[in-house]
Amino acid sequence: MRIIIRPHIFPLRFLAGQPPPLRRRLSVSSPLSEKNRIYNSIRTPEELSTLLLLSASSHRPLITLWSASWCSTCATVKPILKELIEDEGVGEAEGGVGYSEVELDSVLISDLGVKYMINSMPTLLAFSRQEAQLETKLTKPEQMKDKKFLRQWLETEAKRGGAGGAGGSLFGGWFR
Repeated sequence: MRIIIRPHIFPLRFLAGQPPPLRRRLSVSSPLSEKNRIYNSIRTPEELSTLLLLSASSHRPLITLWSASWCSTCATVKPILKELIEDEGVGEAEGGVGYSEVELDSVLISDLGVKYMINSMPTLLAFSRQEAQLETKLTKPEQMKDKKFLRQWLETEAKRGGAGGAGGSLFGGWFR
């Protein structure tokens, strides 16, 4: 069998022995596995707003730990949470999460705690598409100290992948 190569279909430079140019795939959806991102502590409403926009644009939920400098339980929960997110990469297989602490005792924090119904510390609250996921908010320190429970909670929130809360994403997530 003979193969005929037509120059108008197959450029001549390939016949001269030059390798074909490298091609990149074009995709508008994020890869299935992404690294988790750890952000600086939030001290103002504007900083939270910025991180919410950033997490919504990257289709990854933002996990926030609401704490204060005087909270001893918060000091116990922080290293456990950081170890799971930063060192073990919990949630990366599901698309990754962003993480930040919200310092409620900051002078500039205003009434941010009231806005998101934070009535105990520590509180873990996830945001997806800039919406607070109040139905999955964690307020019990026993749950936050339990690594297995916390891992499962983080994976569940990461699976949400910026798809939003009760209503889910538009068209069932087909066009993500």
